[in-house]
Amino acid sequence: MKVLGGIAISVCLLASGAKSQTSGDPGAIQITRSAAQPFQAVSTDHFTGAVRIDSSFQVATPARLSGARVTFEPGARTAWHTHPLGQLLIVTGGTGRVQRWGDAVDEIRQGDVVWIPAGQKHWHGAAPNSSIAHIGIVQELDGKTVDWMEKVSDAQYAAPVRGQAAPANAAQQPRPSQAAIGDFAPKLAELTDNVLYGDIWARPELSKRDRSLITVAALIALNRPDQLRSHLLIARQNGVTQEELIETITHLAFYTGWPNAVSAIGVAREVFEKK
Repeated sequence: MKVLGGIAISVCLLASGAKSQTSGDPGAIQITRSAAQPFQAVSTDHFTGAVRIDSSFQVATPARLSGARVTFEPGARTAWHTHPLGQLLIVTGGTGRVQRWGDAVDEIRQGDVVWIPAGQKHWHGAAPNSSIAHIGIVQELDGKTVDWMEKVSDAQYAAPVRGQAAPANAAQQPRPSQAAIGDFAPKLAELTDNVLYGDIWARPELSKRDRSLITVAALIALNRPDQLRSHLLIARQNGVTQEELIETITHLAFYTGWPNAVSAIGVAREVFEKK
């Protein structure tokens, strides 16, 4: 199943306080009527745009399930976040977007059923011109159902959707091989664009973040400063922090040699200070 997004809901948002139909028997089926479930406000720290939560539930111990129905208006989305035990999402209406950190943006539509594995950093929300409604189900671990992170930027939200046609101005965008190869070696440029970046870097078995760390480590070990310079920038775009890159260089000093590490630090300092 393709990696898609689900609703990230904290325990505090899930405590609805609505009354359930029950006979007092702890083994009886409980029904919470829709009329008794008020809408819940969402934190502006965790969402962008207009978002509404209703029909929330939290099952009593020993079960650990909780969830809700959530509606995102066009352009609305969550912040980046993870779930400690993963999340199940059922899209009940509209069209939306979801992205795992380091992957392309995916589109989700009514009828899609989504599983987000535990610990995967992602965001999700509505499409730019459509609202979306879905039911999200999570499990609690040590009193927690979600870890919130930074907000999704407008640039991240506007990224192309996987599988859709490129925008009309795509031909005007520089190719990945343009800076290093240009038109001097057309076949090498074609292989670089279509095979290396178009296939290898797009394979879902590793995130782009992980591929960046591997590539940077290899270039440090091989003492390739020219290629390292560009891949340090790519790594930052793919979510690797400056501190992580510096620590990678420091760690490799003990495995690939001090001169390689010192050269790499010089390149990194030049790249980061210029940026």
